[in-house]
Amino acid sequence: MKKLILTTTALAFAGTLALADGHSVVRMGTEGAYPPYNFINDAGEVDGFERELGDELCMRAELTCEWVTNEWDSIIPNLVSGNYDTIIAGMSITDERDEVIDFTQNYTQPDPSAYIATSMDVDLEGGVIAAQTNTIQAGFIAEQGWTLLEFATPEETIAAVKTGEADAVLADFSYLEPIAADDGDLMMLERRELIGGGIGMGIRESDTELKEKFNAAIQSMKDDGSLNALIEKHLPGSELF
Repeated sequence: MKKLILTTTALAFAGTLALADGHSVVRMGTEGAYPPYNFINDAGEVDGFERELGDELCMRAELTCEWVTNEWDSIIPNLVSGNYDTIIAGMSITDERDEVIDFTQNYTQPDPSAYIATSMDVDLEGGVIAAQTNTIQAGFIAEQGWTLLEFATPEETIAAVKTGEADAVLADFSYLEPIAADDGDLMMLERRELIGGGIGMGIRESDTELKEKFNAAIQSMKDDGSLNALIEKHLPGSELF
């Protein structure tokens, strides 16, 4: 069941709603469980790179944002059904997803995927590799013919390695790096995988006007350097625009 961070009577209606000041309410759907992209802070609010980015994009597009969290495995179906208006949740742009929803232009460059394990001697091809369900990493492992162990949340993938249920986790480098730095039992393997076409906002295919508004806002942040500044703040070491 999805969790609502902000609840108003407006959420009972699908689509964006016009306000008296001429702005529109846009419900921003995120997972809230994938730092540093998005997470729930101690105050119980959505936080992270995509919260700061999303608020800035809505301001530039003259839209009023409300944030909604939804479990990852149903995040696309619940966008399509109208539970919220965008996905801004570290979602890589892929051809498969683009058949179901539309995407804005990318707001990050493709993030290398990396492996984390308890030993540098992991046999990736012969071992059990954990990944979050419905991610580009899970798809990659399956395509290689390796043994894939899927979990609903990224935290569960890490726990599986620590308990020995899996030999390694494949996930975004920017997600795994701070985990490896903080946990002496885990280490990053040297191997990297380049998967996907960068991260963009997911939009219903019928919402072309909303897509255009966010595309213009993203481009303006690329043009004035503010997007790079946010990337450097939240995703240090990532490739810039």
